[in-house]
Amino acid sequence: MRTDRFADRAEAGRALADLLADLRGTPDLLVLGLPRGGVPVAAEVARALGAELDVLVARKLGHPAQPEVAMGAIAAVGRDDLAAVENPAIADPLAVAGVRADEEVELRRRQRAYRDGRPPVRIDGRVVVLVDDGLATGATMRAAVAAVRAGSPARVIVAVPVALGTTADDIAREADEVVCAWAAEGLWAVGAAYDHFDQTSDDEVRELLARALRDMS
Repeated sequence: MRTDRFADRAEAGRALADLLADLRGTPDLLVLGLPRGGVPVAAEVARALGAELDVLVARKLGHPAQPEVAMGAIAAVGRDDLAAVENPAIADPLAVAGVRADEEVELRRRQRAYRDGRPPVRIDGRVVVLVDDGLATGATMRAAVAAVRAGSPARVIVAVPVALGTTADDIAREADEVVCAWAAEGLWAVGAAYDHFDQTSDDEVRELLARALRDMS
């Protein structure tokens, strides 16, 4: 188990790919990165495994008084498969409804921006690896797993370079398997696991997806 920081998301992706090496050669393998920060990690994983790369857009539903605290999350692969999860301990129905409306607008904007007219990726019957740059509360990843499950995959694997506290164990109850390079109980934020943790831009996400399409063609 790793105990030192990653240089950046690309290095984290290569480390994660090493842990997933047994998936290399899996027929029709699909790697889905959670934008934005999960996509540079997922790109390295997909490249190393020879897998198709795409995105699954997920959005945290932050509490109005404390936006960093997740009341829940929403996620979708395509237009008609929106999945939602809530934290019943803090989720107020009125607050969730208001925040969800705004976050769904942003989710759809990102889908349009990243897909560039491409249809949603096929999930049915495939082994799907869901990748993010780390797990904090796990809310967005739970929603992502639910969105993928709606597409009837053969198997859902969650893969992250770092998970805070016991979040990896919590996600293991949702996914078929969780692969985590560093279960960092002592860290206070995902960014603390990286030397460089700059925000990933929409343009970077689009370029990574375009490069992956070129490599697979």
